[in-house]
Amino acid sequence: MDAIVIEQFGDAEVLRPGRVPDPPSRPGWTTVRLHTAALNWHDVLVRRGLYASPLPHLPGADGAGTTPDGEPVVILPALFWGAREAAPAPGWELLGDARHGTYAQFVSVPDECLAPRPAGFSWAEAAALSLVGATAFRALVTRAELAAGESVLILGAGGGLAPGATAIAKAIGALPFVTSSSDEKIAVARTHGAVAGVRYTDEDWIDQARAMSPGGDGYDVVLDSVGTWGESLRALRPGGRLVVLGASQAEQATLAARPFYFGQYSLLGTTMGSPADFRGLFRLVAEGRLGAPTIDSTFALSDAADAHRRLESGRAYGKIVLLVA
Repeated sequence: MDAIVIEQFGDAEVLRPGRVPDPPSRPGWTTVRLHTAALNWHDVLVRRGLYASPLPHLPGADGAGTTPDGEPVVILPALFWGAREAAPAPGWELLGDARHGTYAQFVSVPDECLAPRPAGFSWAEAAALSLVGATAFRALVTRAELAAGESVLILGAGGGLAPGATAIAKAIGALPFVTSSSDEKIAVARTHGAVAGVRYTDEDWIDQARAMSPGGDGYDVVLDSVGTWGESLRALRPGGRLVVLGASQAEQATLAARPFYFGQYSLLGTTMGSPADFRGLFRLVAEGRLGAPTIDSTFALSDAADAHRRLESGRAYGKIVLLVA
């Protein structure tokens, strides 16, 4: 089959078209003929070698296509979550890490990691839904228990996660606010449901963010995918919840203990989404409360390197998708 093959880790240039064997058939697994594969920042980290994937390797976590019976499906890339909903089992992995992913004509996944393609979704929109959607659903609904009428500040309006998180917050009746490095991305976020936003490049962005929160005393929830925990806590109201699911700007965080416990804050870690989160996400879609993801741009599979350059440029708003077939 045709695929994008990584022979060595490095810059986008290592993403090269190639030919590899089709995935083998096995009980309990389904081989999906892919039509689209959506990019995630995680793919960049895989390409750079952060997860030490075995080489040669086919990256990609998100995808949508058809089963051997012709059923249109979306792939949930969280494999082997396990029976415990509170956290994934020790053998949990993300598709495209240790085993071949979705930058290919075919991919094989456990049967539990498939869901019907939502009605009215294009192939590009279907592929863009699962990883970001299930991750944001778990972060906001399962972990933070964000409720209708509550406020949430979502850091990084232009990132791959933020548009989906904004849409989910709006779908459950919460009030989403955003941060961004540009007024243009804040304006786009507002057209997609954000109430307002601030530039995190301003020195006083936390004061600005608190001032625009309902009541002016901070947010019920802050969604932090960048690792700036200390700043995020300052944007919370007393008793608020900080949900952490990334470290794109900082791998280490230092918190002052006394302000934390006197503020009655909750610090919640989360990652990806379970099959149960996947089903919850699709319920929102089926009920008409959550629409299709925002698509920034599409590229041919053979142009995966250009797609990665677009992702790394920081100029994209929404998901970047590869057109496989």
